[in-house]
Amino acid sequence: MNPLPVSLPFTDRAEAGRRLAERVRAFAVADPIVVALPRGGVPVGAELARSLRAPLDVIVVRKIGLPGHPELGVGAITEDGHVCFDDSTLARLRISREHLSAVVEAERLELARRLEVYRGARSAPRLSGRDVIVVDDGVATGGTARAVLRMVRRHRPARLVLAVPVASEAAVEALRPEADHLVALTVPENFHAVGEWYRDFEQLSDDRVTAVLAELRGAGAVVRPRRPL
Repeated sequence: MNPLPVSLPFTDRAEAGRRLAERVRAFAVADPIVVALPRGGVPVGAELARSLRAPLDVIVVRKIGLPGHPELGVGAITEDGHVCFDDSTLARLRISREHLSAVVEAERLELARRLEVYRGARSAPRLSGRDVIVVDDGVATGGTARAVLRMVRRHRPARLVLAVPVASEAAVEALRPEADHLVALTVPENFHAVGEWYRDFEQLSDDRVTAVLAELRGAGAVVRPRRPL
């Protein structure tokens, strides 16, 4: 994976998705599907899906934060119920998995709520035998992305691709073994946060996410790129 020089920052998530499409196109062959990590990955994934003429869905994942310090991720839980812990960080902090049980349960409930909002009565997308492109608006530590990639891998896709506009060097190294291909438009040395690489990094609501998903479902796979979201 060799990131190409790009003009930074990205205007917004939609522009980042359109730029990402050209790098991902070669990997979208066998009944491709784009799966986005909500919320921020959905506008990126929408433009990617439009360009690839592929369906878009989500995989809901929740970060497991340290009690008292929720910004510090020590694991993640995916919509199939699997929990992926960062055992090296837990060992360094001398925290057991059992100590996180209340946090895990709270995130499990929030995950179920979001899954109901984003997908409702629809079935989860079929991933087996397909080229699956997992997309987010960026990767800082890689904890949630790792959990999603492992979930998708359990479904035995034909090919598993992680595609992000920006990622930290540490995340790229950690996630490289988890996917067949990792596409990052830029991997800056001075990475601090995903949002600093976008001019417009608005916080997205559940309503915005569901509207984008509904629009893509209504348009189907054969849609043409349009103006930014």
